[in-house]
Amino acid sequence: MQLNPYLFFNGQCQSAFQFYEQCLGGKVETIMPYEGSPMEDQVPPEWRNKVMHAELTVNNRVLMGSDGMPGEYEVPKGFSVSLNMDDPAKAEQIFQALAENGTVSMPIQETFWAIRFGMVTDQFSIPWLINCDKPA
Repeated sequence: MQLNPYLFFNGQCQSAFQFYEQCLGGKVETIMPYEGSPMEDQVPPEWRNKVMHAELTVNNRVLMGSDGMPGEYEVPKGFSVSLNMDDPAKAEQIFQALAENGTVSMPIQETFWAIRFGMVTDQFSIPWLINCDKPA
């Protein structure tokens, strides 16, 4: 079994996944537009070039997403995508990249459990937790 986050966007999925590819050092494996799919007739013509399904692989983990159906998008709430890493410098770097044009809820800093921990909502309205545990 695999458990994969699936994110919904309001028309910016392709831009978001290209940004995540660069920011997280992953690889976009799939960008599938509505156009040419069985869903093509269920979206307005101006939405056909939007993303029906996308996949990004980062360290053998998969992040998936799409541009939700027009008029059905809601700003994400009640969850965060959590990134756990071993390198505090890399944690800082990724946090700063995600924070650009986003909103920082908790600046990245040392906590009682982590060398670095921070909370940010990126420019695409996706909430992230960046964590770098203290050595055991």
